[in-house]
Amino acid sequence: MTADGQLDAYHPGVSPAEEASVGFVERIFGSRRFFRLWLGMVCSAIGDWLGFLATADLAARLGGERSGALAVGFVFMARIVPGLLLGPFMGVLVDRWDRKRVMITCDIGRALVLLSLPFVGSVPGLIVASLVLELFTLAWAPAKEATVPNIVPTSHLAAANSLSIFAGYGTFPIAAALFGAFAKFGEAVEGGWFADTLRFGQEGSLGFYVDAATFLVAASIALSLDLPRRAGRVESADDNRGPSIGVALTDLADAMRFIRASPVIRAVNIGLATGLIGGGMLVPLGKIFIERVLGAGSAGFGLFLTVLGVGVAAGVVGVSLGQRFLPKERTFVLVVLGSGLCLFGAASVTTLTPAAVLIFGLGACAGTAYVLGFTLLHETVTDEFRGRIFAALNTLVRLCLVVSFAVGPFLTQLFDGLSARLFPTGKATLFGLEVFVPGIRVTLWLAAVIMILAGVLAARTVGRRGPRAASIDKASGAT
Repeated sequence: MTADGQLDAYHPGVSPAEEASVGFVERIFGSRRFFRLWLGMVCSAIGDWLGFLATADLAARLGGERSGALAVGFVFMARIVPGLLLGPFMGVLVDRWDRKRVMITCDIGRALVLLSLPFVGSVPGLIVASLVLELFTLAWAPAKEATVPNIVPTSHLAAANSLSIFAGYGTFPIAAALFGAFAKFGEAVEGGWFADTLRFGQEGSLGFYVDAATFLVAASIALSLDLPRRAGRVESADDNRGPSIGVALTDLADAMRFIRASPVIRAVNIGLATGLIGGGMLVPLGKIFIERVLGAGSAGFGLFLTVLGVGVAAGVVGVSLGQRFLPKERTFVLVVLGSGLCLFGAASVTTLTPAAVLIFGLGACAGTAYVLGFTLLHETVTDEFRGRIFAALNTLVRLCLVVSFAVGPFLTQLFDGLSARLFPTGKATLFGLEVFVPGIRVTLWLAAVIMILAGVLAARTVGRRGPRAASIDKASGAT
């Protein structure tokens, strides 16, 4: 908002009256339009999780006892690979098309695909359906992110991103409970003509129908939203049919110049994406570390997951409550560094209690970094580039997670062999202390160092920036 009360380039859809609203919904959500969009996000998230569980179940059944795990792997690769290859181009389309129509079309498209899944009888068919689902999601996600700053006052962006995280991840327990209930219901009605015709008797099939319904509800909510026209958007023939390959590449080049011209955007990309290369290794390696190094077994791993989740929630809530008092860029850099330091400490201790405390700290830092990172992008990126910038970030995050998931176990095996050669007793002497150095601990140390380096690089990037307005002006001129 400018000094004379006019709408600014970052938030063209937020009126002065909305910023001054004092109602309960406005105080919590920033605006009534975002509250309604958030309800649609909750519906979509529940649908996504239900679809995830039901698809995994269907893939395992179609693959059979011998190939079930392999079938699940191929199906979920169909959800990952498109994002790596097509994500940035989806951002180009989102920036050229009407974002409200994109969200509505994607929700309806996902609903139609899900309605077909109970009748899919082969793994290749399920792979194709998963691919189509992912293409719709790749367009919906940047369209939603690009819309948020247009309907939320700047002062509420951090809170809006906190609520978005809850919608995206806090709905998983709800979806899991619903999936279990639907499976029981399917068993109860199995054998009836109506149930057999609609395949209700197949475990998880009812979940597909409810999943489709959640997306239709989300589409109806998006249809009812009165979204502002985007500032500076120029209608063209490409808006209806999509840009040519040459135009799309030009649009991507413009977005890359915008990123290069903005140290804040580069810092967020480095901090969130590169840091995930380290943090993502916790997913395949956490259980092994808890069992082999801390000797805490399955119960210890359950505690590990619990404190990590509570830490993330604490970070999200904390940054939402304290957003007005936080220097966002400096805090973002500090929590990225803090994430790496907490992981390094957790990998270095030998008992469960201090490890749990440090893992809580890791979760709190990670949750804070996520909220602040997206808030900084919402504040910094001009409206015409938002679809491409968020699509590029999503692609980078996916790539880093895939790398961490794939590389972590191999590094553990490699470091196990090196440790056995260098330290036959399994222990190294550091500063007069004997330290157990299995490959899993060395790998997590390396992961922590990667996260710390990501924080250092983000700090250096932000430290070289000039005034934000100059950065944005330069970026806009680059096009």
